[in-house]
Amino acid sequence: MGLEIERKFLVKESIWDELEKLEGLHCVQGYLVNEAEKTIRVRIIGDKGLITIKGKTVELTRSEFEYEIPLEDAKALMNQFVGARIVKTRYLIPISNHTWEIDVFHEENEGLIVAEIELENATDSFDCPEWIGKEVSHDSKYYNACLLKNPFKNW
Repeated sequence: MGLEIERKFLVKESIWDELEKLEGLHCVQGYLVNEAEKTIRVRIIGDKGLITIKGKTVELTRSEFEYEIPLEDAKALMNQFVGARIVKTRYLIPISNHTWEIDVFHEENEGLIVAEIELENATDSFDCPEWIGKEVSHDSKYYNACLLKNPFKNW
């Protein structure tokens, strides 16, 4: 079974803005199922389509199954079955043995920047760059699925 062990942090925007970055990937995602116990997400990131099934988060861990699907299928699923969408630019930044995923949100969630790091074990240590701010791993309002229901612009 696939497991995701993930920690989330806010990003210090003033430092982030000054960093030299590689080009980010445009990402659009929507949910076929968006419930507390499970989500089924369709994502188009760059030129790839993905479908992801996630279980309920317990502490920092949840079941996760993610598969690449044909881009045209992802577009069709998005158009036929998804209402509201999350739009963001994703930056991948390798630091030590991990890769940080930084999501700069757009549209309804403009102004929100979240960094995520996936770990092998919940107790793994990792290096925090200077642009990492407050940890929000246990605050569900920062989950992408929740940002659809209560976007950042409404906070």
